[in-house]
Amino acid sequence: MTLIFGVPTQALFGQLLLGLINGSFYAILSLGLAIIFGLLNIINFAHGALYMMGAFVAWMLLTYLGLGYWWALGLAPLVVGMFGILLERLLIARLYKLDHLYGLLLTFGLALIIQGLFRNQYGVSGLPYAIPAELSGGQRLPFMFLPNYRAWVVVASLTVCLATWLGIEKTKLGAYLRAATENPTLVQAFGVNVPLFLTLTYGFGVALAGFAGVLAAPIYSVNPNMGADIIIVVFAVVVIGGMGSILGSVITGFGLGLVEGLTKVFYPEASATVIFVIMVLVLLVKPAGLFGRTA
Repeated sequence: MTLIFGVPTQALFGQLLLGLINGSFYAILSLGLAIIFGLLNIINFAHGALYMMGAFVAWMLLTYLGLGYWWALGLAPLVVGMFGILLERLLIARLYKLDHLYGLLLTFGLALIIQGLFRNQYGVSGLPYAIPAELSGGQRLPFMFLPNYRAWVVVASLTVCLATWLGIEKTKLGAYLRAATENPTLVQAFGVNVPLFLTLTYGFGVALAGFAGVLAAPIYSVNPNMGADIIIVVFAVVVIGGMGSILGSVITGFGLGLVEGLTKVFYPEASATVIFVIMVLVLLVKPAGLFGRTA
């Protein structure tokens, strides 16, 4: 049996894979949070509940309409995004000129309401969601067994994250969007519908959470608490990467997932807290985060 630092290669790479899977969810969820905070200045605590909603929409599409995973991958983010647009128009749009605390309290309350409604309807035991047949099985590598679906999650998350970053940072539409958040009066004078831009931004940010929920459904049981279990860690990832830093949230999400996986190998007792320890150390050295800009 081959050992690396005294650990069997199968165990080491298995934990690294689990860390990469967790990092995929951290990256895509923190990306949505970074977009909403960076462009709208709203701390969206409802993000975890909307991630959970994406998983439930996938389950309901399969259970009630017979629409499988690939349909859900397209429809669930759309449904969650439309719900987010409704929330933004009715509630969140009223808070843009107020202190961040108001947005935090509102979205925290929305998260509790959404989670409570799903818990009341479906309980907390968890509902199974099958891996699509095309992605079942796995590959026998020399050093580990790689399940096809977990490899797909990493590739899909990385693709969506990079495409989103390129869309916001490198396109004309992204430039309009960034300008609309920095100087809305000037941009509106050029005929751009700024309120519509902001609404669609929030909708897209929460649609990313819905997409992550669909990816998570075959791996974790679909239950009302799945968002609450991950959102605190995701906020820590956003803080470490830098609040509002889109590329920082992606890099930090994947990186911290790997760190968490390594910690489970070498010091399992610290695996639940290592991200928060890193957050404290980063804030002591660089309060704006690794990729954040100081005001």
